[in-house]
Amino acid sequence: MIDFKELAKEYGTPLYVYDFDYMAAQYEALKEAFRGRKSIIAYAVKANSNLSVIKHFAELGSGADCVSIGEVRRAFLAGIPSYKIIFSGVGKSDDEIREAIERDILYINVESEAELGRVELISKELNCAARISIRVNPNIDPKTHPYIATGLHDNKFGVDLDAAKRMYIKANNSENLDPVGIHFHIGSQLTQLQPIREAAEIVADLVRSLQAIDIELKFFDIGGGLGIKYDDETTIEPYEYAQAILGTLTALDMTILCEPGRFLTANAGYFITKFLYEKQNGEKKFVVVDGAMNDFLRPSLYKAYHEIEALSDAEGEPRAVDIVGPVCESGDFFAKDYLLPPLEHGDILVIKSAGAYGFGMGSNYNTRGRSAEVAVENGKARLIRRRESFEDLIALETEYLED
Repeated sequence: MIDFKELAKEYGTPLYVYDFDYMAAQYEALKEAFRGRKSIIAYAVKANSNLSVIKHFAELGSGADCVSIGEVRRAFLAGIPSYKIIFSGVGKSDDEIREAIERDILYINVESEAELGRVELISKELNCAARISIRVNPNIDPKTHPYIATGLHDNKFGVDLDAAKRMYIKANNSENLDPVGIHFHIGSQLTQLQPIREAAEIVADLVRSLQAIDIELKFFDIGGGLGIKYDDETTIEPYEYAQAILGTLTALDMTILCEPGRFLTANAGYFITKFLYEKQNGEKKFVVVDGAMNDFLRPSLYKAYHEIEALSDAEGEPRAVDIVGPVCESGDFFAKDYLLPPLEHGDILVIKSAGAYGFGMGSNYNTRGRSAEVAVENGKARLIRRRESFEDLIALETEYLED
């Protein structure tokens, strides 16, 4: 058990706490599910980009799925080998493409015909053949929140099947492109298996049609998106997930590349905040805490549900309250009409399932320093990012102040 009160006392609040043992167990479960096939589990760095988190997965044998050159650099710093790093994302700059090629990563996931042209031009300037994969948009409804759906033609990601085939033919005929993989990712927080299976079938059929014209690909990149339990969701077991994918790959000898993020880190993370005051406007009760939307944005951005536990010795019946923070926005809340027991000043609230898309989406809005981050492993806690100070926040501005 993690002693959240003690951690709050030692490191202050608001605070992120990560259970590294849970992360390792999730990684091993997914790796085991694909045991019968060559596979690379490439951690999606955007889920939680703390260097210690990435290093933790590196030591387990993980690769890295990166969506900026900054994430690529983080992966290298954390010890991920170049041959397990992939670079995805819709809007890569020329400088990012150039650095990715020069660093000799496994491949670049290409998102458009225009981007393929830029990769080819830059690799020609570098006198090499850039390894690429093409992200296919299979036009499958992932049955998830529209903000995190990525596999429909309405979304900005990937290319349709006809465009993908044209791009593979062009890449195969180019001296400066080496098509080695194919990629799809239909969305995040996926809790239904059928859309995943349908997308894999479509992409596997495209691979077979490419084989018929002598274009042989080595990597079948299934993206990530495996859902987790925030509330009462029915989730997909890793074994069932793997079997659904593998069942579409008959006669295809390809290495599976999987890009989990939320699945590995979300339920390993906790956001700890301190109760400050209670106030009442008419019939509405508010619990005011020291954490805010700049620290943890998901409830405000997605109206996302997170279980919240109050660590309090106060007695009394639970009542419905809005849990809000100090930021000067009406959208600054963690929950509305949430049942909490009475609280005393300084009591701790633990917001669960906060290990993915928590700290990374944070900001310094209202000139608030971002939270500290703590790892707990084998029963021991350690600081993995200190709390930001006011001096940190203004460091890039003070030299430009005019007299």
